[in-house]
Amino acid sequence: MDLSSILSQMESDNEEEITRLLQQYNQENSRTFTFEQKDEDKRVRLCQGLLKVLGSPVGSSCQRTCLETLRIMSRDKRVLAPVGTREGVQLLARLAALPEGEGEILVETGEDERVAVEALKCLCNVVFNSAAAQEACADVGLATGLCARLRAPGPPPVHEVQLFCLRLLFLLSALRSDARASLRGELRALGLLADMLERALHVRWVGPYEAAAPEPKAPPISMETTDRTMEALKALFNLTLSEPTVEDGGHQLSLLSAIMRHLLLLSAPTEDKTEELHSHTVNLLSNMPVSCLDVLISTPVRGGLPQYGDKNMEVVQVLLDFMEKRIDRQGTSYKEGLTPVLSVLTEGSRHHREIRRYIKAQVLPPLKDVTNRPEVGSTIRNKLVRLMTHVDMGVKQSAAEFLFVLCKESVDNLLKYTGYGNAAGLLVARGLLAGGHGETEYSEDEDSDTEEYKEAKPYINPITGHIEEPLPNPMEEMTEEQKMYEAQKLVNMFDKLSRHQLIRPMGVKRDGTLTPLEAAVNQCEVEDSCSSDSD
Repeated sequence: MDLSSILSQMESDNEEEITRLLQQYNQENSRTFTFEQKDEDKRVRLCQGLLKVLGSPVGSSCQRTCLETLRIMSRDKRVLAPVGTREGVQLLARLAALPEGEGEILVETGEDERVAVEALKCLCNVVFNSAAAQEACADVGLATGLCARLRAPGPPPVHEVQLFCLRLLFLLSALRSDARASLRGELRALGLLADMLERALHVRWVGPYEAAAPEPKAPPISMETTDRTMEALKALFNLTLSEPTVEDGGHQLSLLSAIMRHLLLLSAPTEDKTEELHSHTVNLLSNMPVSCLDVLISTPVRGGLPQYGDKNMEVVQVLLDFMEKRIDRQGTSYKEGLTPVLSVLTEGSRHHREIRRYIKAQVLPPLKDVTNRPEVGSTIRNKLVRLMTHVDMGVKQSAAEFLFVLCKESVDNLLKYTGYGNAAGLLVARGLLAGGHGETEYSEDEDSDTEEYKEAKPYINPITGHIEEPLPNPMEEMTEEQKMYEAQKLVNMFDKLSRHQLIRPMGVKRDGTLTPLEAAVNQCEVEDSCSSDSD
C-alpha cells in the first residue's frame, strides 16, 4: 500500500478512515522487517503523524491500530528520530499505563489492556533500536515506572503486560549501566523479581533457602509462566553481572539460588522450552557468589535420588545432564551454550569437596582401558577432552579448567586422563609445563589407580595418553651417512623457518613457563655454573 495516501489522510480528523487505512497497511506488512531506503522520508513523516494521532483524544481501537503501525515502523532504526525523544517515550509510557515515578497505577480492562500491550511492544523495539530513546528513558525514569507497575498491589497484570514489562526491564538493564545501578540499588529490583518468580512458580518454602520439591508426577509449568520466568531470569542476569554489594546481602542472593535450584527441577511444556528455561537459569547461577552454591546441595536427601554422603546431588546431576546435552547438540554455540554450565560446575567443584567427588566419579572414573586415545569414544570424559583442543579459546579453556579442577589441579593426574598433547594449552597458560599443582588447596584424599592401569602405565605414550602399537623404525635400514644427511636436512629446515620467523623454538624454564630456546639454555647454563661454583 502506498504511504502517500495514508499520510494525506492523517492530516484529516477522520478517525475511522485513518484506522481503516492503517489496518490494511499493518496486514500487508506484519512480516516486513527490512525496508527500502527510498521511502525513508515518508516513514519518518508517518511516525510523526502516528505520534500526533496518539496524542489526541481518539478511541482505543484507533490507538491500538496506530501502535501496531508504529511497532512495524520501529523495526527500522533510520526512522526513529521522532519517537526516540523525551516526549515520544513519555507518550508511549502513558499509553502503556506506566506511572511517572512511583505514581498511581491506572487499572486497564479490555481494550485498554490491548493498547497497553501494543505500547509496551513499541517501547521494546524503540529502546532496542535507538540510542536516543535509551537516553530519553533514563531522563523520564522509565525503569522506576516499570518497577512500580510490576510491584503494584492487587491482582497481577495480565500475562502480556507482565511479559513486556519484564522484557523492557531486561533491555534497559542490558543497554544502560546507569539503569542497572538504579535497578539494583534504590529500586530494589532483585527482590522484586525474586518475589515475582516465587509467585509465578508457586514456591513453597519448607526451610531456610529450601523450597518444597515438585511432585514426581507434577505437570509442567504453563507456557505463559515459562516465558515470563525466562524474561525475569534474563533481567536478573544483567543485574547480577557486577560484584555483590552490601545492599544485596547474602540472604537475597542465597534466596535467588534456592529459586534457581527449584527451577532446575521443573519442566516446561516442551523439551526445547525446558532446555531454554534451564539455560537461562544456569546463566544466572553462574553469576552467583561461590558461597551461594551451598544452597544447591544442602537440602535433605530424598529416597532414590543422587547423593554424596548426606549431600543432595539431584541438581548437580541435572547440571551434568544439561552439560552433556549441550556438548552433544550439533550446531550449538559452545561459547554461549556450554561455558556457563562449565563455569558453575568448575567453581562448585573447586570450593565444595562433595560436589567435586560426585562429579569426578562420573566424569573421570578410575581408568581401566587405555588402548584408545582419551579424546576417542562416547563417554563424557572423551567429549570433554575433545573440547580441550576446540578452536574457540574460551571453550577450550573452560573444558580444560573443569577437568583440571576435578583432578585437584594436579598436572600428573590431568595428564593421566587427557594426555600431554590435549593438556598442553592449559599447562602453557598456567605455567605448569614442568609439572606441579595449581594454587587451590584441596583435601588430602588420594586417588587410587586400578590394577589394569598400573599394569599398562609403563607402555602408555604420555603425549597421546594411550598405548600405541609399536611402529617400525624408519632408520633401521639406513646407513650412518644417510642418517647424518636426514638429520642435517631437518636442522636446515628448522633454521630456515626460524630465520623467517615462521616458527620460534621455545624451551621450558625450571618454573614451568615457556621462553625462547636460547634464553632457556642460557638460564640452565647459568644455574649449573652457580651450582658447580657452590660445590
